[in-house]
Amino acid sequence: MKTNVLRGFALALLLAVVCAPLAAQAGAASTPASAGAVKQLGSIGKISGAELSLATDQGAELAVVVQPGARILRLAPGQTDLMSAAPIQLSDLQAGDRVLVRGKLAGDGVTVNATAVVVMKQQDIAQKNQQELLDWQRRSVGGVVKQVDSQAGSITLAVNNNTVSISTTPKTTYKRYAPNSVKWEDAATAKLDDIHPGDQLRAKGNKNEDGTQLAAEAIVAGTFRNIAGLVTSIDSAAGTLTVKDLATKLPVTVKITADSQMKKLPPQLALGLAMRLKGAAPSAVVAPAGAPADASRPHGGDLNQLLARLPAATLGDLQKGDAVMIVSTQGSASEAPVAITLLGGVEPILTASPGSTGAQSFLTPWSLAGEPGGDQ
Repeated sequence: MKTNVLRGFALALLLAVVCAPLAAQAGAASTPASAGAVKQLGSIGKISGAELSLATDQGAELAVVVQPGARILRLAPGQTDLMSAAPIQLSDLQAGDRVLVRGKLAGDGVTVNATAVVVMKQQDIAQKNQQELLDWQRRSVGGVVKQVDSQAGSITLAVNNNTVSISTTPKTTYKRYAPNSVKWEDAATAKLDDIHPGDQLRAKGNKNEDGTQLAAEAIVAGTFRNIAGLVTSIDSAAGTLTVKDLATKLPVTVKITADSQMKKLPPQLALGLAMRLKGAAPSAVVAPAGAPADASRPHGGDLNQLLARLPAATLGDLQKGDAVMIVSTQGSASEAPVAITLLGGVEPILTASPGSTGAQSFLTPWSLAGEPGGDQ
């Protein structure tokens, strides 16, 4: 399953979560406990009878032969105790299932004769992913970090010209994206002290009634670049576009990859969002066809779900002179920044809030609707 996870945490967030129990079973490494013993975690590529190919998490392909009488157990995502696993048959295994195999090397020194197989079924993982995805959609907020109080365990988040107070506890989990990466799997475990003003952040937890406070169960943050300006050139063959940044007045060339999320606002919706930034009531604005019923009045100050439901755009949908807002990686002297999220059709928004972080604070690197390789 492809993951572009900065586009949301998407299932992206999820494979790392639901497969953790299998990783725990595998241990810190696949080093054999005794001569010839093998313990390996991966996904089933092909399967024929008792023979299967295992795509390991280290990127190798391993030939496995499930031995007669082998113990085969089905473990639900999120479970860590094998006592809760249910016995299944070899015929229940399918390509795409996540498995932990235990056994010994065969005489050829490369094939594993498996005496135990612990499996997380592909459909179970997909269902868990969807549940987690919906939970992030319903109970999260994203924006730009204004202040971090490590002693109080709190974060002040700027969301669409409003602020949200994020409280943390010792049970709050943290992830931080790697520099110049749009991959969730590159994100590393972090702590509150790793979060700084200016970071993009998304927190999941229970909110108060007016959405101004959130008790964080999980937090994901990273340092990204906000770019807003006019397109000066497009190179479809190279997958790049150059934008004159309104803040710096300098041209910025941004790389578009398969992981980049691109959207283009319909004019009516752009006007409605611009009115919100001005503080006007957008009651007269009509949402475009295909948008959610409350598209002109997104709730909770978080527009990610709305943006997620818009059709995907391509470089071919943009023209020289178009206004765009981009969240990208930082880039470097040798590497162009990579677009994580690009939003076109934003002329009314930039006009309504020139130079304001409010116009960009809702455009976080991730949106949480859809699978990570697709239109989130």
